[in-house]
Amino acid sequence: MSLPEIVTRADWRAAREALLVKEKAATRARDALNAERRGLPMVEVDKEYVFEGGDGKATLLDLFEGREQLVVYHFMFAPEWEAGCRSCSAFLDQIGHLAHLRARGTSFAAVSRAPYPRILPFKARMGWTLPWYSSYVSDFNTDFEATLEHEGELVERPGLSCFLRDRERVFHTYSTYERGLDGLGSTTSLLDLTALGRREPWEKPEGRASALGAPAGSGRVRYHDEYGD
Repeated sequence: MSLPEIVTRADWRAAREALLVKEKAATRARDALNAERRGLPMVEVDKEYVFEGGDGKATLLDLFEGREQLVVYHFMFAPEWEAGCRSCSAFLDQIGHLAHLRARGTSFAAVSRAPYPRILPFKARMGWTLPWYSSYVSDFNTDFEATLEHEGELVERPGLSCFLRDRERVFHTYSTYERGLDGLGSTTSLLDLTALGRREPWEKPEGRASALGAPAGSGRVRYHDEYGD
């Protein structure tokens, strides 16, 4: 195994401060990239999709649970599989408490092509409580390119799609797949993919932040059992 060089504390501090300059530049570049992502146009979803979940049949609008935004994780689980994808399972394991997303007006759900009766026991085995729906009877996975046709066969790939709601109208704002999922999982990393972002006044473009009943920044964060409905 190749290990880092051993140096004095002073040398380590100098190297660390030099790297910090690059880290801050990367943070500023990421903020700019997030702003550019929020500036993407959006497409209205006018096709009716039917999902099955714990409460029976649901539409894409139902998955919002009344909130303004929806983040969907395309979980690889083909209809013929006995269990869900291991990598997708590791991804869901690192999703934090959904109360923090919901407090920013954003819902989260996993969607797979497997029939719901096959999803349910695997979900129980993994100990997950987050919403998970089957798109078995719809074209949702293929339409949003989480299931592709390759040499005459359907192939799954992991991905994440973001949607925005304006009353009864639903819009697709962003999708990313495979390596685009690297580093995602935290509340802020997921919000950074959405059209409304973290809902902070400093974010560009302007005009998308909202009070949401609390001050901006860290003042908006609560213990997950302290958020109101």
